[in-house]
Amino acid sequence: MVRAAVLPAVNAPLQVAEIDLPDPGPGQVRVKLAAAGVCHSDLSLSNGTLRQPVPAVLGHEGAGTVTAAGPGVTTVAPGDPVVLNWAPSCGDCHCCGLAEPWLCANAGAAANAPYATLAADGSALHPGLGTAAFAEETVVAAHAALPLPDGVPLTDAALLGCAVLTGWGAIHHSAAVRPGESVVVLGVGGVGLATLQAARIAGAGTIVAVDVSPAKEELARAAGATEFLIAGEDTAKRVRRLTGGVGADVAVECVGRADTIRTAWSATRRGGRTTVVGIGGQDQQVSFSALELFYFGRTLSGCVYGNSDPARDLPVVAGHVRSGALDLSALVTDRIGLDDIPAAFEAMVAGKGGRSLVVF
Repeated sequence: MVRAAVLPAVNAPLQVAEIDLPDPGPGQVRVKLAAAGVCHSDLSLSNGTLRQPVPAVLGHEGAGTVTAAGPGVTTVAPGDPVVLNWAPSCGDCHCCGLAEPWLCANAGAAANAPYATLAADGSALHPGLGTAAFAEETVVAAHAALPLPDGVPLTDAALLGCAVLTGWGAIHHSAAVRPGESVVVLGVGGVGLATLQAARIAGAGTIVAVDVSPAKEELARAAGATEFLIAGEDTAKRVRRLTGGVGADVAVECVGRADTIRTAWSATRRGGRTTVVGIGGQDQQVSFSALELFYFGRTLSGCVYGNSDPARDLPVVAGHVRSGALDLSALVTDRIGLDDIPAAFEAMVAGKGGRSLVVF
C-alpha cells in the first residue's frame, strides 16, 4: 500500500490515506516519488476552478524513480530517474499536427480514468491531472515519464515538471524575450520565480517583479529581478517610470486574476507583448476598449505549460541547471511532508512564500 493525499470531493479537505496501486499495464510505468511541488493548479483542482473527477489524488509536479514497467515500454526502465509530464501529447490530434503539443486535445485524458483504489473501502480514485504525484508512488503512462537528464538533483527536479517549464517557456517561447528587453513579472510564487530566472538567462535588461507581499522582494531579487514593486492601483504607472516612461517590452502575469491581467496589459509598452500564465476562473472577466486595442498595438496571449514541448525543452533547461545559471533550490521556500499540503494551500492563498516541495 501507498500513502497519498486524497481529495474526497471538490472543496473538501485533503485526507492522507493508504491507497492500492495496480501493477503497471501495457504502456505504463510505476514511479516511486522523490518529491512533488505544490502548485496553484492543485489548489484550483481542489476548489473546482479546474475540472477534476473526484475522489482524486492531486499533485502533478513530480520526479522520482521508475520501479516497474508494463509490457511494451521502451523509453524508460526500472531504476531510471524521471520527471512527470502532466500534459503528455498524443501526437495525433490537430494541434499536435501543427507542432503545438502544449495544446494537445488529448493531454488530459488520463485524469478522467480511475487509476487506483482507496485501501479502506476499495473506492476508485482518479489521478490529478493524470499524474497523482501527492503520493509515495504513482502509475502513469510511459510517455508521461520523461527521462531526467544527468546532473540534475532528483528531488529538485520535481520543479521541472511544471513551474520551471512554464516560466521558461513563457519567456523563451510565448513572449520570445530578446537580450536587453525590459520584463515585468506579476506574481512571485513558484512560477513567477522561475519566470524571473528565465528572463535573466534570456539577457533581459530591466526586470521588474510585482507582488502583494513585501516579503517576496529578497526572493525576487535573488531570482534576477532588478526592481521590486508592491502591487497597487498605480502599478502600471510605476512600471512605466522604471522603463523610460514607455512601459515594459514584455509583461508576464502569473496570478490568474482579471485585475492583474489588466495591470500587466497596461504596464506593457505600445507594441509590447503581454503573456498570461496564471489560471483564473470563469468569473474573472477582463475588459478592453476597441480603441485601445487598435492604438497600443499590443499582443495579449495565453500561455499553456509555457508553450513548451517538454521532451525538447527539458534537456535545454537541464543544461542551465548544470551550468548554475538556473537554481532550482531558489524556488523552494518550504520542504514539507504529505500532511503539510493543506497548510501549503493556505500559504498560497495568503500569497506567502515560493514553492512548497513535498519530499518523500
